Amino acid sequence: MQHIVVFGSINMDLVVRAAHIPVPGETILGSDFVTVPGGKGANQAVAAAKLGAPTRLVGAVGNDAFAAPLQQSLQEYGVDTTHVLSLVGASGVALITVADNGENSIVVASGANMHLGHASLDAVAEALTGADTLLLQLEIPLELVIAAAQMARRRGVRVILDPAPARALPSELLRSVDLVTPNESETAILTGVFPDDEASCQAAYEVLRGQGAGAVIIKRGAHGAWWSNGQDQLQVPAFSVPTVDTVAAGDCYNGALAVALREQMPLAHAMRFAAASAAVSVTRRGAQQSMPNRTDVTRLLG
Repeated sequence: MQHIVVFGSINMDLVVRAAHIPVPGETILGSDFVTVPGGKGANQAVAAAKLGAPTRLVGAVGNDAFAAPLQQSLQEYGVDTTHVLSLVGASGVALITVADNGENSIVVASGANMHLGHASLDAVAEALTGADTLLLQLEIPLELVIAAAQMARRRGVRVILDPAPARALPSELLRSVDLVTPNESETAILTGVFPDDEASCQAAYEVLRGQGAGAVIIKRGAHGAWWSNGQDQLQVPAFSVPTVDTVAAGDCYNGALAVALREQMPLAHAMRFAAASAAVSVTRRGAQQSMPNRTDVTRLLG
């Protein structure tokens, strides 16, 4: 059975709720504080696994107190952690403030994620055997992301890149992925164009296309998602749900999209499935714990 591979970060999220996101220089009092497993790679792996896809994660934890609970959480959600490496030093952590309106602010201390070396590519190669899709993000060294994308491309494995945290991307990476999925702010950073309507989405796509990208999905939150491959366009609306916490909603979208494409859903159906999955996730607090199962998504899809 073909499976999904995720090569990316594993973090422990230290989350505090507050009335609003503090501005620079402002000190505010928070309320609830929780420690929950996260990391964009781990989140996407959990999203895919909870939706029923066999999923392998390649990444790293440290040898600190967070390492064991991070691995245990992944395993409990059904993620294959055979290729998760244990390195000397700290595991990655994310410091997250969640406002009462559901918006969030995140600072990541990468720890073991940025200490991954080229030996991790051996783990990627092993994990890719028999794989359908490789999910990538940018919370591990960029040279490893490029090498993994190129490796998957040579093997005929679909590559989906979540360009977060946003940074300038070399054309050798963009040419090696099948689908790039920035959100609005990431699109603006990558292209200089904020995608607030279809025309600006198209303008942003043209910039990415000039940099080597093929197909692009721009995730626009409550405004839905927009796709283009240079010839055709597709706009899929978001679901209207009460927002509790937007942490990891984008990760949920990517994990669900990989599941839908693995199941050979038509693109419009795959994007709607991903949108429904992300919509369910924002009605719940937390990262991995907010990811829906198949029943949750089917119920929202009607």
